[in-house]
Amino acid sequence: MSSPKRVCIVGSGNWGSAIAKIVGTNARNNPKFDSTVNMWVFEETVNGRKLTEVINTDHENVKYLPGHKLPENVVAVPDLLDAAKSADILLFVIPHQFIGRICDTMKGNIKQDALGMSLIKGVDEGPDGLKLISEVIHEKLGIKMSVLMGANIANEVADEKFCETTIGCRDQTEGALLKELMQTDHFRVTVVQEADVVEICGALKSLEELEKEMLNGQKLQGPATAAEVHKILKNKGVLDRFPLFNAVYQICYEGRPVTEFIHCLQNHPEHQ
Repeated sequence: MSSPKRVCIVGSGNWGSAIAKIVGTNARNNPKFDSTVNMWVFEETVNGRKLTEVINTDHENVKYLPGHKLPENVVAVPDLLDAAKSADILLFVIPHQFIGRICDTMKGNIKQDALGMSLIKGVDEGPDGLKLISEVIHEKLGIKMSVLMGANIANEVADEKFCETTIGCRDQTEGALLKELMQTDHFRVTVVQEADVVEICGALKSLEELEKEMLNGQKLQGPATAAEVHKILKNKGVLDRFPLFNAVYQICYEGRPVTEFIHCLQNHPEHQ
């Protein structure tokens, strides 16, 4: 059997800390993973103490996920490179506006065969137009990327309420490994190979069911993003290169049924 995989969580906010609870527990109980999980923490002072010291002593992120104990094998590391350089699996959970800077720091200082997984919602608008966050990370670091996206709320995941999520991973073996790292009895994971579809759906949250359930039919913030994206793509004359965005837009604004989303994908050459 190959040596246990080392895991690093890049980020330690609300969502990062909720994920650390899951990943720490799974890594400790599964011989495929090294039991120590590094979590990169942007150092700050909380009540006169360093946040890393609080996490490593009291095993609680008192600032971003108060009231939840983190597994003791999750180690807060204030230096990004110390946290990430020996990792075989890198989980990215930071606000999307910091991703460029973080990747620039990591570039050339991580394992080139590391697997990356983005848990970051949103798209990056750079000089070349819109890019998915996983694309940005892949281009900057050159590592293979997967994504984890769901309509998950960090506190519900930390409270161990039943939640479902999706991992998009092009490689089935890697997908299965990531599922073992992430899945618990209350956090159910489905793995699909269309990573870009998963990420776009995550970025746009245009999930009709949620809207009906939680907002009595009011619109979530997601579809507004779809409109903005559509406008940018249309202005640049590249709509035909982004059939997924186009499909989401049509569902949100032109009354196209959600079931047709699947047809849009099937008719797209990339997914043949």
